[in-house]
Amino acid sequence: MTRICVFGAGAIGGYLAAALDQAGADVSVVARGPHLAAMQANGLTLRMAGAETNHRIRATDNPADLGPQDYVITALKAHSVPPIVDSFAPLLGPGTAIVPAVNGIPWWYFHGADTGTELDGTWLETVDPGGAQWKAFGPERAIGCVVYPACDVPEPGIVQHKSGNRFTLGEPDGSASERVEVLSKLMIAGGLKAPRKTTLRDELWNKLWGNSSFNPVSALTGASLDLIGADTACRSVVRDIMIEGRAVGEALGVRFNVDIERRIQGGADIQGHKPSTRHDVELGRPMEIDALVSTVQELARRLSIPTPTLDTVAALLRMQGQVLGLYTRREALEAIIAGEYVPAER
Repeated sequence: MTRICVFGAGAIGGYLAAALDQAGADVSVVARGPHLAAMQANGLTLRMAGAETNHRIRATDNPADLGPQDYVITALKAHSVPPIVDSFAPLLGPGTAIVPAVNGIPWWYFHGADTGTELDGTWLETVDPGGAQWKAFGPERAIGCVVYPACDVPEPGIVQHKSGNRFTLGEPDGSASERVEVLSKLMIAGGLKAPRKTTLRDELWNKLWGNSSFNPVSALTGASLDLIGADTACRSVVRDIMIEGRAVGEALGVRFNVDIERRIQGGADIQGHKPSTRHDVELGRPMEIDALVSTVQELARRLSIPTPTLDTVAALLRMQGQVLGLYTRREALEAIIAGEYVPAER
């Protein structure tokens, strides 16, 4: 039986854990607080399409309780992982794969890449300070995952599915592999869509396009996607950020298979939805800024591509997070944004 640990069994992690349990995998979760206590007492309950399923899976706050796994799915926000990389050690055997189910540019992005730039084979400081994950996990363990569903945790032990069921998977080097095939089949057996892609970075950037533009505008204004799309000035800001982001992505060989107006309209057509960064503000949670926004700025600096609109909006977003106590500025990041950062030997 395939052993899978979901590290961070919140909304997306809980949804994945329930699906993989339904598929017959040996699933465990690492969680904390009231949510952990509720799962230990009553199992994990998934509410979806008007029905409930209950999943009695092992839940702990101590990874040493679980032992080596075949797969470790990290469903924490990207900025939460580098400070706790050592806690993953008990879960990692010689063949353990790590699947970061996160938003934004992942820490493994330039492993197996062939962009023709000096970035190949390196990490980004904005998402992996000091290469913490790169060094502790080893990029060869990574399987890429692009996350599309929307879920939340209305109360401890309960995951509410809201929309979407797609998790696109792929090897960083674009190759076919048995480990990706096995995971994909399990996810599909659990009721998810889990296509395997050889060009995962293209799909990753298509999602990042929206995250790096709509998310900060919504976080700053409190507006839902449809209101942003309907407002001429705000739509223009989103468009300008997307133009800048496309230039960065294309410099790395990314192919954008949808034009900007269609991409904007795709977000604007979603009525009443506020992206995760705005939810961070409203719920007083640490804001997910660096993986979605700062990474694009770091790439732009390293590639000498101007991003004036993104820079302006990002500066406001980081100040908002700092004032609200939901974001901590880092000296290294400030040097990156100023174009003064010199990467250490890697």
